[in-house]
Amino acid sequence: MSKAVIKLTDLNKSFSHRAGNNHVLKQINLQVDVGEMVAILGQSGSGKSTLLSILGLLDVADSGCYYLCNHDVKSLSAYQLSQLRNQHVGWVFQNFNLIADMTVSENLMVPLRFNDAIKASEYANRVADVLSKVGLSDRCSFYPDELSGGQQQRVAIARALICQPDILLCDEPTGNLDSTNSRKVMDLLCDLHKEGRTVLIITHDSTVAACCQKAYSMVDGKLQLMSEQEFKYAV
Repeated sequence: MSKAVIKLTDLNKSFSHRAGNNHVLKQINLQVDVGEMVAILGQSGSGKSTLLSILGLLDVADSGCYYLCNHDVKSLSAYQLSQLRNQHVGWVFQNFNLIADMTVSENLMVPLRFNDAIKASEYANRVADVLSKVGLSDRCSFYPDELSGGQQQRVAIARALICQPDILLCDEPTGNLDSTNSRKVMDLLCDLHKEGRTVLIITHDSTVAACCQKAYSMVDGKLQLMSEQEFKYAV
């Protein structure tokens, strides 16, 4: 069995509009192996968010191949894709995306309710485990607006972990945080990587990318592995 969690081959994506086609992703090739921590570095409009949406099974490519955890994505039904996403992918969003009228514990239970492989009797233990991991056991009954931005992002990371996914996809995880909370969130992601988690981070911040084992640059829809020299210069 392949060690690749993610494998893309010649992936393309375009969007049509009145002025014509916008070729957003151009012949993308990418492999992320089990236990790797990888950054994709690019400015707004480079195509990195579109790529992340495809990686997270929220969008589909026009052409090319995508294997997620050895599953050929284009051969799956909508239901199979939803199950694959919920069981294998943990999302961490820039804007946290917590539900305002739910407590921390209730927010964490949302993905569990959509995962057919997890019994309801496991919910409480899973919530307790992930809150302990992110250092927020004492905030289980708090609402999102009672938490700092850094705490909300740590809850979002806990939510991403609760189904024990094969990979964490992080969309600008420090984009809405100050420098102190950014460091805390990156320290947490680095700790998760040291435990063997596979982490992929989309960012425009070279200091975030510097925490990763390797980095790719995305410019005008093209993805390229950065050399050590390029990476050091970017940081």
